[in-house]
Amino acid sequence: MARFKYEGRDARSIRTGVITAGNKREAALKLKSQGIRVKNLQEIAETALTKEIHFGRPVKRTQFIMFLRQFSTLLRAGVTIVESIRILSLQVEGKQFQKILIAIGDDLRGGGSLSAALAKHPKAFEPLVINMIEAGEMSGTVDDSLDRLADHYEKAHRLKQKVLSALSYPIVVGIVAIGVVIFLLTFVVPMFVDLFDSVGGELPWLTKFVLQASDFMVDYWYLFFLFVAAIVVTVMMMRSNRNGKFMLDTLLLRMPIFGDIVKKSSLATLTRTLSSLFSSSVPILQSLSMTERIVENEVVSRVVSKSRESLQRGGSLTEPMLGHWAFPPLIPHMIAIGEQTGSLDTMLAKVADFYEKEVDAATDRLKALIEPLMIVLLAGLVGTIVLSILLPMFSIFTQIDNL
Repeated sequence: MARFKYEGRDARSIRTGVITAGNKREAALKLKSQGIRVKNLQEIAETALTKEIHFGRPVKRTQFIMFLRQFSTLLRAGVTIVESIRILSLQVEGKQFQKILIAIGDDLRGGGSLSAALAKHPKAFEPLVINMIEAGEMSGTVDDSLDRLADHYEKAHRLKQKVLSALSYPIVVGIVAIGVVIFLLTFVVPMFVDLFDSVGGELPWLTKFVLQASDFMVDYWYLFFLFVAAIVVTVMMMRSNRNGKFMLDTLLLRMPIFGDIVKKSSLATLTRTLSSLFSSSVPILQSLSMTERIVENEVVSRVVSKSRESLQRGGSLTEPMLGHWAFPPLIPHMIAIGEQTGSLDTMLAKVADFYEKEVDAATDRLKALIEPLMIVLLAGLVGTIVLSILLPMFSIFTQIDNL
């Protein structure tokens, strides 16, 4: 999208300003639709100083949820979609998202639909949003679709934060423990080497082991960082292709304790997404195709893909899930009941609620268990190094007392 500076006239006065459009012709058509006769229209060239550099999504997840809530509230209050977008564009945080909303407002004033306008900005609006908005437009319930989207993203965001919090704590403590051990071996232990050599005598086996580890760390410290870098690069390369990601996700799901939390989180995301799409009357094959891309775990995503292929062949939705190690019997059974009773979206929502509660309980238990274990681990590592230094010191003090 480019920005154009215009000068023109409407029925009442001379108008000047800036408009966002894909090209000059589109900008002129937008201004014409607003009743402005264009006299001068020039594209504003971006410079290194004015051009914004963006990484990742143009809006944070929490801000996006707030946008959906406010949008729905405005529509329920009787404000038109065009006016709602204009109001929201004035108060959202982030210049990039603001520009996107201004461009969407211009498209709407040009006669386009909301879903079509959103589809032009895939970095800000996922296919899930576009399809649910489109379904809401067809049924005249855009405000309901926005509420369902806000609920979906809010629950998904809370679940993701819960899992990340549970996984990040042991990682952070582990990094701190490794850093403390490296510091002690590199800077503290070498200070006592000369003292031990001057005294002579046989050193305890623990002291010998720690001194050898210290010598290795001082001489080959760079190997540790190369090893860590190699692991990071390998993981990034594996995650860049589907087969490698499938292997990593399989390993992650089969991990003790942590794997169960990640699996329940992925299943909650799967069922919550399908429930939201089905409740918005999005076709089932289209819903499965979108869910396949939204679910971040490749193992679960492939099962969803097989379910979609099974339906296309005239088979059952639950056939690929039955007997699969990543899918508990609860999910295919609840889906089967939902298909028989015509309440598939409700059944999936109940399954999602169940697994979200399971993740909450599991992460709370994990935190309660991990905290004392990590403290004991850190104290054990530091205590072992300190003890290896103190053992020869006791021998030295004994020799001094005997003199």
